Amino acid sequence: MNILIVEDELEIAQLIRETLERESFVCQIASDGLAALEIFKRQQPDLIILDLMLPKLDGLEVCTRIRQNPTPKDPYILMLTAKGEEIDRVIGLSTGADDYLVKPFSPIELVARVRALLRRSLRHGVQSKNIYQTQHFTVDLDRHIATRNLENEAEETLELTTLEFNLLSTFMSYPGRVWSRNQLIDKLWGNDFFGDERVVDTHIRRLRKKIEPDTANPTFIKTVVGVGYKFEDSQQ
Repeated sequence: MNILIVEDELEIAQLIRETLERESFVCQIASDGLAALEIFKRQQPDLIILDLMLPKLDGLEVCTRIRQNPTPKDPYILMLTAKGEEIDRVIGLSTGADDYLVKPFSPIELVARVRALLRRSLRHGVQSKNIYQTQHFTVDLDRHIATRNLENEAEETLELTTLEFNLLSTFMSYPGRVWSRNQLIDKLWGNDFFGDERVVDTHIRRLRKKIEPDTANPTFIKTVVGVGYKFEDSQQ
């Protein structure tokens, strides 16, 4: 697994690199935001460890640009922040980061967070270019079919509207990622959207009615307070 470390403090960057290379990860360091984007374009890392405060281009902008220009290998992003304030975590997650780590952190915690993120790709990896599959659901983009796996190993075809199908596909393309309302609007409607961003909540409720065992206590589509929504389908 290839990891890009984006950190302008050399001692911290080297510590992270040495820690991860002892765990057999392949690492590269970028010391500013622009250099990080150049390396990202060339090498497509599996995971990016991204400091919030960077010269030339800060971590939030780097994260936003990466998520706005999806690539075949959409990397996990672990954001580092020295502040540890709630607003930093919320902003970081809303721009597309998958997790955050507050400085100072222990090497053990760093490795644990990295391994937890990379395990998602092993559990929830895309089975083919146009099929998303998790433990309970399969979405076939070519056939425009979404199915749910039942306890008796049978499959149930979900009766979804086009927008509900696209919403579920978006969630399943990146399990665990937190999506803000605006990001979902950009993904589903693009420039054709006019209106209140709360319309996303309405479609989330409708989709939940069709896939959740208990809509009052969602198992799969979870609300991240102050940020948006994420999809989880954990292995048992």
